[in-house]
Amino acid sequence: MKLLLFDQNLSPRLVERLADVYPDSVHVFSLGLGDAMDIEIWQYAHDHDYMIVTKDADFSEFGVMKGFPPKIIWIRRGNCSTKDIEMILRENYSAISQLSEDGKTGILTLF
Repeated sequence: MKLLLFDQNLSPRLVERLADVYPDSVHVFSLGLGDAMDIEIWQYAHDHDYMIVTKDADFSEFGVMKGFPPKIIWIRRGNCSTKDIEMILRENYSAISQLSEDGKTGILTLF
């Protein structure tokens, strides 16, 4: 499975909390991209074979306009805790794994 790149709008703690199921994933802050524009994050993910995990609609729009990779995991739940995000990603491991391998799908929307 491709590695996950967590966007600015998600907690950096997710990297450690999910290391058992998504090892070697990273947060934009740890890459020095904490203040980067969305398009820069998209390009980094593209160049380094990451799937972007975000709550930001902009990445979904990039996926429609530019295609994929990178693939986008778009979390569409309003205000919620880091634990909620962790559970969403754990519960959807199978769907995320399928997204990673599917050559025809570029966006997975999770609620």
